[in-house]
Amino acid sequence: MAIAEGKIFQFDEPDKIRTDFLESFPYEGATQNIVYETTEFSCVCPFSGLPDFGTLIITYIPEKLCVELKSLKYYLVSWRNIGIYQEAATNRLFQDLNTCLKPKELVIKTIYNTRGGIDSTCEIKLSDQT
Repeated sequence: MAIAEGKIFQFDEPDKIRTDFLESFPYEGATQNIVYETTEFSCVCPFSGLPDFGTLIITYIPEKLCVELKSLKYYLVSWRNIGIYQEAATNRLFQDLNTCLKPKELVIKTIYNTRGGIDSTCEIKLSDQT
């Protein structure tokens, strides 16, 4: 909860993120790099209560599973009222998708819209070569 000029912005804690929405399906094809990108990712700054909008890029190489896109969309919508810092959001997205997919490689990149004259990009990588 953030307070601005005597008004209270209320938002949810990260435990309200709907990881139960994430579903996967079996993948048995050739090794391929899969990229999902949305410019509509949003959550809430827990300091100011203001929304953080940005681009989310998910890149992965499946081991045995792919994420079902509608489930991914619903999962991402569940973030809209979550109060979480940008760096923690990137980490949580990485953890949730890594748990769901157990991929060979995974990169989560968040590119947030400019706020206060500062651009913010966060990226976490998992590679079977590290």
